[in-house]
Amino acid sequence: MTKKLTPANLRPDSLAVHGNMGHDTHANAVSFPIYQTSTYINKNFGGDIDFSYSRCANPTRDELEKTVALLEGGKYGFAFSSGLAAETALFSTLSAGDHVVIGDDVYGGTYRLSRDVFPRYGVKFSVVDFSCPEKVEAAIKPNTKFLYVETPTNPMMKVCDIRVIADIAKKSGAKFIVDNTFMTPVFQKPLSLGADVVIHSGTKYLAGHNDTMAGFLITSDEEVYNGVAYNRNTEGAALAPFDSWLVLRGIKTLTLRMKKHEENAIAVAQWLSKCKAVDEVFFVGLDSHPAKAIVDKQCTGYGGMISFTLKDPSIVRHALCDYQMIMFAESLGGVQTLITYPLTQTHASIPKEVRDSIGITDKLLRLSVGIEDKEDIIADLASVLGE
Repeated sequence: MTKKLTPANLRPDSLAVHGNMGHDTHANAVSFPIYQTSTYINKNFGGDIDFSYSRCANPTRDELEKTVALLEGGKYGFAFSSGLAAETALFSTLSAGDHVVIGDDVYGGTYRLSRDVFPRYGVKFSVVDFSCPEKVEAAIKPNTKFLYVETPTNPMMKVCDIRVIADIAKKSGAKFIVDNTFMTPVFQKPLSLGADVVIHSGTKYLAGHNDTMAGFLITSDEEVYNGVAYNRNTEGAALAPFDSWLVLRGIKTLTLRMKKHEENAIAVAQWLSKCKAVDEVFFVGLDSHPAKAIVDKQCTGYGGMISFTLKDPSIVRHALCDYQMIMFAESLGGVQTLITYPLTQTHASIPKEVRDSIGITDKLLRLSVGIEDKEDIIADLASVLGE
């Protein structure tokens, strides 16, 4: 009997292209339309309608949300104006007196939320190295509501065992949240490993072209869904229609791009490991990575993110600014190779003593390996760093 293809049984490459398999019912356009409107005609006075105001719902955003939820294996998806907006909507479900255990190596914006914003409303945070499960378990309190981690972390590429932390969370009654920005659902599916919520900066790999900003939250948890749905509508941080369409278009090539990012990153990491100017390379695909066995167990690939330290900090400016093709810029996950200086860019808001404790020093650079020819990327690096 011939199998009927539905979004639920499409393989990953097909799912990325066709997503929720939504179609334009007006003109039968192949590309899902941009519903660039703020409001909708009400033809059902006194009754329910699917679309009334685009902050609440929009057909283009709905199609994107269903697609991302399918890719992550979740029941519900929310598209936000940024990754930080997604985190804010999630943390806003907490109340004064609640407690969160958060990873010690997180994006600077996430750190600001945990240090400066939500403590003002009575939410407490404990910062822990999630690569050590016993430390996570020890940090949990009776009022702990969330365990929040990036894996791999930004920028030190630390890895946690998602299944192990998920078991700890379930025993304590806390929700386990995983930021899956670096791996994407192409290489890692935290919900299938026991996580309750997945967060993305959709600006990065999901959109993939450095031309829009977005954030996502995916879950199958009804309590989380209800709280986040209310908060997003109330706080007004929903993704706009055109940005939704840009991400929807970008996702169509997600699996192809991620495989190329990974192929290039493996080659670049191996080259950096032999470069005389480089002291240490942090890449989850290297045999030298302390958690490679965990990565091989819970992921199907290694992604495209590398961090490395220079032996001589006096060449940092040269090692950031003097390439022909590689660009010195914040962000990651786009088709272009970008090099970043976490100390003064992505993690500048983190106190020096905290940065020093996790390895974010004046020698550390972060490389988002693009989809250019890997030989050109390596040649550009060699022109600045030497062989």
